[in-house]
Amino acid sequence: MIFISDEKIIQFLNQTKEVYGDEINIEKKIISSKKIIRKEDFPSDLDVFYNQINKCHKCSLGSSRTNFVFGVGDKNASLMLVGEAPGENEDLKGEPFVGRAGKLLDKILFAIKRTRNEDVYICNVIKCRPPNNRDPLTSEVKECEPYLIHQINLIKPKLIVALGRVAGKTLLNVDNSLKSMRGEIHNYHGTPLIVTYHPAALLRNPNWKPLAWEDFKWIQSIIES
Repeated sequence: MIFISDEKIIQFLNQTKEVYGDEINIEKKIISSKKIIRKEDFPSDLDVFYNQINKCHKCSLGSSRTNFVFGVGDKNASLMLVGEAPGENEDLKGEPFVGRAGKLLDKILFAIKRTRNEDVYICNVIKCRPPNNRDPLTSEVKECEPYLIHQINLIKPKLIVALGRVAGKTLLNVDNSLKSMRGEIHNYHGTPLIVTYHPAALLRNPNWKPLAWEDFKWIQSIIES
């Protein structure tokens, strides 16, 4: 069997085109390969990690987002707060919890003697906003959760707090009510995890604020023990 190189084939076709003109159209197709970032290739620095993944298009959310919302806060935080996904305000600014819910969260953190830049790191399970603020799909979580796990491995928080039912059930891989997940210390890849109310839920139903405050006093006692 005789093998002819691609270069020889293109040369032959070009020579043929010189004879027959545009009756033969030659197109050179450029095939681009998407570089796959393996988990074992994740860097050991948080800023480098952000620069490595902030152009991610592993799922369709990469095409519809305005900004990749990585996270914000203290790289050595003892407390990590995890929401479900960025909303409209977060997508526009590129930072988690910046709307009305974010302002309430800042007040809660201040009440336990912390800020979003002091001993606290805030991020989401999903780094890109789902259309119309819908819940993240299982396929989207599958693609994005390794990023969260690596953030946890780098920051090494003493405690993770899942904000809201969606974040809680996603991280714990269960389909339970918020009530059933509250008041218990769970385990997420070796790190203790507590589930409490999402600040947006507290804005919708202020009657839940005393329950959330009980949770955060408990959270404070854990990270200060």
